[in-house]
Amino acid sequence: MGRIVGGFAMSHVLGAPQGVEAQSERVFAGMKRLGAQLRALKPDVLVMISSDHLNNFSLKRPMPVGIAVDDAFTPYGDMGLPLHPIRGAPDFARGLVKALKGRAVAFSEVRPDHGMMIPLGIVDPDRNLAVAPFYLNTVFAEALEPAQSYDLGRRLRAYVETSRPKNETVAILAGGGLSHWLGVPEEGRVNAEWDEDFIADLIEGRGDDLARLSNAEILREAGNGGLEVNAWIALAGAMPGCRGERLFYEAVPEWASGMGGVALTP
Repeated sequence: MGRIVGGFAMSHVLGAPQGVEAQSERVFAGMKRLGAQLRALKPDVLVMISSDHLNNFSLKRPMPVGIAVDDAFTPYGDMGLPLHPIRGAPDFARGLVKALKGRAVAFSEVRPDHGMMIPLGIVDPDRNLAVAPFYLNTVFAEALEPAQSYDLGRRLRAYVETSRPKNETVAILAGGGLSHWLGVPEEGRVNAEWDEDFIADLIEGRGDDLARLSNAEILREAGNGGLEVNAWIALAGAMPGCRGERLFYEAVPEWASGMGGVALTP
Protein backbone atom coordinates (compact mmCIF):
# COMPACT_ATOMS: atom_id res chain seq x y z
CA MET A 1 0.00 0.00 0.00
CA GLY A 2 1.03 3.61 -0.51
CA ARG A 3 1.40 6.19 2.21
CA ILE A 4 1.00 9.91 2.63
CA VAL A 5 4.33 11.32 3.77
CA GLY A 6 3.40 14.95 4.25
CA GLY A 7 0.75 17.58 3.78
CA PHE A 8 1.11 21.27 3.05
CA ALA A 9 -1.12 24.24 2.30
CA MET A 10 -0.41 27.74 1.12
CA SER A 11 -2.09 30.78 -0.39
CA HIS A 12 -1.78 30.77 -4.16
CA VAL A 13 -1.35 34.44 -5.01
CA LEU A 14 1.58 36.82 -4.85
CA GLY A 15 1.79 40.57 -5.17
CA ALA A 16 4.40 43.25 -5.66
CA PRO A 17 6.61 43.89 -2.64
CA GLN A 18 6.51 47.67 -2.98
CA GLY A 19 5.06 49.19 0.18
CA VAL A 20 4.90 45.87 2.01
CA GLU A 21 8.56 44.92 1.85
CA ALA A 22 8.85 43.41 5.34
CA GLN A 23 5.67 41.37 4.99
CA SER A 24 6.55 40.17 1.51
CA GLU A 25 9.97 39.03 2.72
CA ARG A 26 8.35 36.99 5.48
CA VAL A 27 5.84 35.49 3.05
CA PHE A 28 8.52 34.58 0.50
CA ALA A 29 10.74 33.11 3.22
CA GLY A 30 7.85 31.02 4.53
CA MET A 31 6.98 29.79 1.05
CA LYS A 32 10.59 28.82 0.40
CA ARG A 33 10.71 26.95 3.69
CA LEU A 34 7.52 25.09 2.78
CA GLY A 35 8.97 24.17 -0.59
CA ALA A 36 12.19 22.89 0.93
CA GLN A 37 10.30 20.73 3.41
CA LEU A 38 8.16 19.20 0.66
CA ARG A 39 11.10 18.51 -1.65
CA ALA A 40 13.00 16.84 1.19
CA LEU A 41 10.27 14.18 1.33
CA LYS A 42 10.99 13.17 -2.30
CA PRO A 43 7.42 11.99 -2.93
CA ASP A 44 6.68 9.71 -5.86
CA VAL A 45 3.48 11.69 -6.48
CA LEU A 46 2.38 15.18 -5.47
CA VAL A 47 -1.38 15.68 -5.29
CA MET A 48 -2.05 19.37 -5.83
CA ILE A 49 -5.50 20.40 -4.57
CA SER A 50 -6.64 23.82 -5.71
CA SER A 51 -9.21 25.72 -7.72
CA ASP A 52 -9.44 26.85 -11.32
CA HIS A 53 -10.24 30.46 -12.18
CA LEU A 54 -12.49 29.73 -15.18
CA ASN A 55 -9.55 28.91 -17.42
CA ASN A 56 -10.21 25.15 -17.58
CA PHE A 57 -13.60 24.90 -15.90
CA SER A 58 -16.30 27.15 -17.30
CA LEU A 59 -19.98 27.79 -16.86
CA LYS A 60 -20.47 25.65 -19.99
CA ARG A 61 -18.20 22.93 -18.61
CA PRO A 62 -19.09 22.75 -14.91
CA MET A 63 -17.35 20.15 -12.77
CA PRO A 64 -17.65 20.14 -8.99
CA VAL A 65 -14.47 18.04 -8.87
CA GLY A 66 -12.02 17.49 -11.71
CA ILE A 67 -8.85 15.44 -11.82
CA ALA A 68 -6.38 16.12 -14.60
CA VAL A 69 -5.07 12.95 -16.22
CA ASP A 70 -2.56 14.24 -18.79
CA ASP A 71 1.00 12.93 -19.04
CA ALA A 72 2.23 16.53 -18.86
CA PHE A 73 0.74 20.00 -18.50
CA THR A 74 1.66 23.31 -20.07
CA PRO A 75 0.76 26.16 -17.71
CA TYR A 76 -1.88 28.67 -18.74
CA GLY A 77 0.60 31.48 -18.24
CA ASP A 78 -1.60 33.99 -16.43
CA MET A 79 0.08 36.54 -14.15
CA GLY A 80 3.19 36.23 -16.31
CA LEU A 81 4.00 32.77 -14.97
CA PRO A 82 6.47 30.59 -16.94
CA LEU A 83 5.17 28.10 -19.49
CA HIS A 84 7.62 25.31 -18.66
CA PRO A 85 5.68 22.01 -18.67
CA ILE A 86 5.09 19.99 -15.51
CA ARG A 87 4.98 16.21 -15.31
CA GLY A 88 1.65 14.53 -14.76
CA ALA A 89 0.84 11.38 -12.82
CA PRO A 90 -1.74 9.81 -15.16
CA ASP A 91 -1.85 6.34 -13.61
CA PHE A 92 -2.40 7.79 -10.14
CA ALA A 93 -4.92 10.33 -11.42
CA ARG A 94 -7.03 7.85 -13.40
CA GLY A 95 -7.07 5.46 -10.47
CA LEU A 96 -8.22 8.25 -8.17
CA VAL A 97 -11.09 9.12 -10.49
CA LYS A 98 -12.25 5.49 -10.33
CA ALA A 99 -11.83 5.37 -6.56
CA LEU A 100 -14.02 8.44 -6.12
CA LYS A 101 -16.87 6.56 -7.83
CA GLY A 102 -18.57 9.31 -9.77
CA ARG A 103 -17.61 12.14 -7.44
CA ALA A 104 -14.95 13.44 -9.83
CA VAL A 105 -14.53 13.89 -13.57
CA ALA A 106 -11.35 13.00 -15.44
CA PHE A 107 -10.36 15.74 -17.83
CA SER A 108 -7.45 16.39 -20.14
CA GLU A 109 -5.75 19.14 -22.12
CA VAL A 110 -5.52 21.02 -18.86
CA ARG A 111 -3.50 24.23 -18.66
CA PRO A 112 -3.07 25.00 -14.97
CA ASP A 113 -3.43 28.65 -14.02
CA HIS A 114 -1.94 30.50 -11.06
CA GLY A 115 -4.05 28.52 -8.61
CA MET A 116 -1.79 25.56 -9.29
CA MET A 117 1.30 27.18 -10.71
CA ILE A 118 2.26 29.66 -7.99
CA PRO A 119 2.44 26.90 -5.36
CA LEU A 120 4.10 24.48 -7.80
CA GLY A 121 6.61 27.12 -8.81
CA ILE A 122 7.61 27.43 -5.17
CA VAL A 123 7.79 23.74 -4.28
CA ASP A 124 9.00 22.29 -7.59
CA PRO A 125 10.87 25.00 -9.52
CA ASP A 126 12.87 22.43 -11.50
CA ARG A 127 9.76 20.47 -12.55
CA ASN A 128 10.99 17.19 -11.06
CA LEU A 129 7.79 16.00 -9.39
CA ALA A 130 4.96 13.95 -10.88
CA VAL A 131 1.85 16.01 -10.18
CA ALA A 132 -1.80 14.94 -10.01
CA PRO A 133 -3.90 18.15 -10.20
CA PHE A 134 -7.07 17.77 -8.10
CA TYR A 135 -9.49 20.62 -8.78
CA LEU A 136 -12.28 21.64 -6.40
CA ASN A 137 -14.84 24.08 -7.74
CA THR A 138 -15.03 27.16 -5.54
CA VAL A 139 -15.91 29.65 -8.27
CA PHE A 140 -19.46 28.99 -9.44
CA ALA A 141 -22.61 27.56 -7.85
CA GLU A 142 -22.89 25.11 -6.45
CA ALA A 143 -19.48 25.12 -4.81
CA LEU A 144 -18.50 22.13 -2.71
CA GLU A 145 -19.36 22.45 0.96
CA PRO A 146 -16.61 21.86 3.55
CA ALA A 147 -18.08 18.52 4.62
CA GLN A 148 -17.88 17.33 1.01
CA SER A 149 -14.31 18.56 0.65
CA TYR A 150 -13.30 16.82 3.88
CA ASP A 151 -14.90 13.60 2.63
CA LEU A 152 -12.97 13.83 -0.64
CA GLY A 153 -9.79 14.06 1.39
CA ARG A 154 -10.76 10.95 3.34
CA ARG A 155 -11.35 9.10 0.09
CA LEU A 156 -8.01 10.28 -1.29
CA ARG A 157 -6.28 8.83 1.76
CA ALA A 158 -8.16 5.54 1.41
CA TYR A 159 -7.15 5.32 -2.25
CA VAL A 160 -3.48 5.87 -1.44
CA GLU A 161 -3.48 3.35 1.40
CA THR A 162 -5.51 0.58 -0.23
CA SER A 163 -5.05 0.85 -3.99
CA ARG A 164 -1.60 2.21 -4.69
CA PRO A 165 1.62 0.19 -5.06
CA LYS A 166 3.49 -0.83 -1.95
CA ASN A 167 5.92 1.84 -0.74
CA GLU A 168 4.61 4.54 -3.09
CA THR A 169 4.95 7.88 -1.32
CA VAL A 170 2.47 10.71 -1.78
CA ALA A 171 2.61 14.33 -0.65
CA ILE A 172 -0.38 16.67 -0.73
CA LEU A 173 -0.28 20.39 -1.38
CA ALA A 174 -3.44 22.48 -1.01
CA GLY A 175 -3.57 25.92 -2.58
CA GLY A 176 -5.82 28.93 -2.12
CA GLY A 177 -7.20 31.29 0.48
CA LEU A 178 -7.02 32.56 2.98
CA SER A 179 -9.61 35.31 3.51
CA HIS A 180 -10.08 37.56 0.51
CA TRP A 181 -12.87 39.36 -1.28
CA LEU A 182 -12.59 39.76 -5.07
CA GLY A 183 -14.69 41.85 -7.44
CA VAL A 184 -16.97 43.07 -4.64
CA PRO A 185 -17.09 46.29 -2.59
CA GLU A 186 -15.14 44.63 0.23
CA GLU A 187 -12.16 43.90 -2.04
CA GLY A 188 -8.93 44.44 -0.14
CA ARG A 189 -10.39 43.39 3.19
CA VAL A 190 -8.59 40.63 5.13
CA ASN A 191 -10.04 38.90 8.21
CA ALA A 192 -6.84 38.05 10.06
CA GLU A 193 -8.61 36.76 13.16
CA TRP A 194 -10.61 34.25 11.13
CA ASP A 195 -7.53 33.20 9.17
CA GLU A 196 -5.49 32.57 12.30
CA ASP A 197 -8.29 30.59 13.94
CA PHE A 198 -8.62 28.48 10.78
CA ILE A 199 -4.88 27.78 10.69
CA ALA A 200 -4.88 26.87 14.38
CA ASP A 201 -7.69 24.35 13.89
CA LEU A 202 -5.83 22.77 10.98
CA ILE A 203 -2.41 22.42 12.60
CA GLU A 204 -3.85 21.29 15.93
CA GLY A 205 -5.64 18.36 14.31
CA ARG A 206 -9.19 19.72 14.48
CA GLY A 207 -10.06 19.08 10.86
CA ASP A 208 -13.44 17.70 11.85
CA ASP A 209 -14.30 21.17 13.17
CA LEU A 210 -13.35 22.67 9.82
CA ALA A 211 -15.58 20.12 8.09
CA ARG A 212 -18.50 21.52 10.07
CA LEU A 213 -18.06 24.98 8.58
CA SER A 214 -20.50 26.05 5.87
CA ASN A 215 -19.82 27.98 2.71
CA ALA A 216 -22.29 30.59 3.93
CA GLU A 217 -20.14 31.14 7.01
CA ILE A 218 -16.94 31.25 4.96
CA LEU A 219 -18.47 33.77 2.55
CA ARG A 220 -19.49 35.97 5.46
CA GLU A 221 -16.22 35.78 7.41
CA ALA A 222 -13.59 35.16 4.71
CA GLY A 223 -15.10 36.39 1.46
CA ASN A 224 -15.85 34.83 -1.89
CA GLY A 225 -12.17 34.05 -2.41
CA GLY A 226 -12.11 32.48 1.02
CA LEU A 227 -14.09 29.55 -0.36
CA GLU A 228 -10.73 28.31 -1.64
CA VAL A 229 -9.99 27.06 1.89
CA ASN A 230 -12.05 24.03 0.88
CA ALA A 231 -8.75 22.74 -0.53
CA TRP A 232 -7.18 23.04 2.93
CA ILE A 233 -10.19 21.22 4.39
CA ALA A 234 -9.72 18.39 1.87
CA LEU A 235 -6.11 18.16 3.08
CA ALA A 236 -7.41 17.87 6.65
CA GLY A 237 -9.65 15.02 5.54
CA ALA A 238 -6.69 13.21 4.02
CA MET A 239 -4.68 13.61 7.22
CA PRO A 240 -7.25 13.34 10.04
CA GLY A 241 -5.97 14.28 13.46
CA CYS A 242 -2.52 15.14 12.14
CA ARG A 243 -0.80 18.10 13.70
CA GLY A 244 1.59 20.50 12.11
CA GLU A 245 3.28 23.85 12.02
CA ARG A 246 2.34 27.31 10.87
CA LEU A 247 5.14 28.34 8.54
CA PHE A 248 3.91 31.85 7.89
CA TYR A 249 0.93 34.15 8.11
CA GLU A 250 0.57 37.77 7.06
CA ALA A 251 -2.54 39.83 6.48
CA VAL A 252 -1.74 41.79 3.32
CA PRO A 253 -4.62 44.05 2.22
CA GLU A 254 -2.38 45.41 -0.55
CA TRP A 255 -2.50 41.93 -2.08
CA ALA A 256 -6.18 41.60 -1.15
CA SER A 257 -5.45 38.38 0.74
CA GLY A 258 -4.55 36.71 3.96
CA MET A 259 -1.30 34.93 3.15
CA GLY A 260 -0.58 31.71 5.00
CA GLY A 261 1.27 28.43 4.82
CA VAL A 262 1.33 25.28 6.95
CA ALA A 263 2.96 21.86 7.08
CA LEU A 264 1.24 18.77 8.54
CA THR A 265 3.09 15.71 9.78
CA PRO A 266 1.55 12.22 9.31
